[in-house]
Amino acid sequence: MSDDDAVEAGRRYERAAHRVQSGIAALIGMGRAKMVEPKHLRVGIDLQKADTAGLVGLLIAKGVLTRQEYLDAVAASAEAEAEAYEAHLSAVLGAKVTTA
Repeated sequence: MSDDDAVEAGRRYERAAHRVQSGIAALIGMGRAKMVEPKHLRVGIDLQKADTAGLVGLLIAKGVLTRQEYLDAVAASAEAEAEAYEAHLSAVLGAKVTTA
């Protein structure tokens, strides 16, 4: 894995994360999102990060996947999540929504 590949996967992830954030913010603003209390969100996020980091570290250490494969998969998953929010918002609003 080259440093350039890792950097690009990170950029893809950041762009998709911003799109997801925008989709969630729009749903919250429209009163359509549930369970958005800060403590609930923070606990869920922190535990998910710990779970994922532990699992990925183990899989990489065992040679099941490479760091680059992981970064590419995470970026693709974040992009799919962003697309799902865009589709949902488009359906709710009756117009094509892009959160980029």
